[in-house]
Amino acid sequence: MPIMIPSKLPAYDVLTREGVMVMDEDQAARQDIRPLRIGLLNLMPKKIQTENQFARLIGATPLQIEFSLIRMSEHQTKNTAADHMRSFYRPFSQVAASGERFDGLIITGAPIEHLDFSDVTYWDELQQVFDWTQSHVHSTFGVCWGGMAMINHFHGVQKHMLDHKAFGCFRHRNMAPASPYLRGFSDDCVIPVSRWTEMRKSEIEAVPGLNILLHSDEVGPCLVEDPAHRALYIFNHLEYDSDTLKQEYDRDVASGTSINVPCNYYPEDDPTRPPQNRWRSHAHLLYGNWINQIYQTTPFDLHAIGD
Repeated sequence: MPIMIPSKLPAYDVLTREGVMVMDEDQAARQDIRPLRIGLLNLMPKKIQTENQFARLIGATPLQIEFSLIRMSEHQTKNTAADHMRSFYRPFSQVAASGERFDGLIITGAPIEHLDFSDVTYWDELQQVFDWTQSHVHSTFGVCWGGMAMINHFHGVQKHMLDHKAFGCFRHRNMAPASPYLRGFSDDCVIPVSRWTEMRKSEIEAVPGLNILLHSDEVGPCLVEDPAHRALYIFNHLEYDSDTLKQEYDRDVASGTSINVPCNYYPEDDPTRPPQNRWRSHAHLLYGNWINQIYQTTPFDLHAIGD
């Protein structure tokens, strides 16, 4: 079954060209199926790129997915056309007022990790989002800064600034081979990392109920399960395209920002050569496993979510 997105959303053409099955609202209405409702709270500045990345992963499963785009209510993006935001996004305040439920919600990262959480302009509303998930979302996936913010909100776990940016592709160990979220995972895997902050293993392990599923000796915890809040937190970027780290590196070089070459990314660490994607299969595994776990456990009656 395909992912259901508006036919005019840029991701529709991108995924069609890649061979991902997509359908618009009219096609979906002719099928007597309850699709899984998955929301994307998109905090990234490059909205369209992020939409494509996550739609590609959740659209690769055999289930019909209804994909909804959500934004913070008052925060105005500077990097995406206003017409795009008006056409395809709803403010969280509108979503919350509607009373609707979601089987899954992805909360993305944001390039604001240098700020204390309380200094983020939309922090109060984001905390409302986190609390709202407990009554209106069956499973929530916090990504990078979004995951750091969520684990901080529910458990008080702090992020810590690094002396230099963790940047590149790092090997991570599978700490929980029996986890349904890691079904099919190798004993270790390569995952892109791009952040100036870290979450510390000892502080996560000190919280009862939190389970570290993927961990790197070099860059710390990556994937954490929080069963009590029906949530996963991933601090790195399996959703990245092959050239996302290259775009970030080229941007910083062009602006004169001091930045190290992303490690284990370019062949022989040579940025003049095309990068190699060594994480795509595990990205599809993780998000496919997440969607499957939602399908196996979510109520058929949407109104029963959160009860």
